[in-house]
Amino acid sequence: MSEESEFQRLEAEQDADNYQVKAKKTVDEYKKLDAEDQSLAKWKESLGLGSDVLPLEFPGDKRKVVIQKIQLLVNTEPQPIMFDLTNEQTIKELASKRYKIKEKSIYKLRITFKVQHEIITGLRYVQYIKKAGIAVDKIDDHLGSYAPSTKTKPFYEVELPESEAPSGFLARGNYSAVSKFIDDDKTTHLTLNWGVEITKS
Repeated sequence: MSEESEFQRLEAEQDADNYQVKAKKTVDEYKKLDAEDQSLAKWKESLGLGSDVLPLEFPGDKRKVVIQKIQLLVNTEPQPIMFDLTNEQTIKELASKRYKIKEKSIYKLRITFKVQHEIITGLRYVQYIKKAGIAVDKIDDHLGSYAPSTKTKPFYEVELPESEAPSGFLARGNYSAVSKFIDDDKTTHLTLNWGVEITKS
């Protein structure tokens, strides 16, 4: 079974509660909603639905969550390892690369992203990790809910909890990961295939 199909199977099991999310409104629909209501106008402003919403990344861009970069911060490295996700070629190349992390290192991910078109609720970062084709770990972190990015808040930045790299002879080697950004209506905004190599400290 491929990493992608296994990921889909595990996600389907989690979704068995049949929770249904109400239809979402676009930014323009929210802006037009009772436009003459002062209290509602202040509420919309607090959600980031004011007049300073940023334009789309490019004309006709239909993405709602634009993941701009991911930084892998490792306590044994002077600089973060950065994944520039602003183009498709970079995303494709990630699958064939292995970023070295020393065993017992403390590491975490810092995610930078933009939201456009509508409010995104219940955004999650879900990741399955394999070694030699065997699932060894899973991460499922809730990132939160976000209004479209504005001039005063052009992007969002979230840091995931710290983890410790495994250690020992059997733990060293290559690990592959499938990572997804999913919201509460089960929309997948980005899928990444990437990996690391755990090395001797």
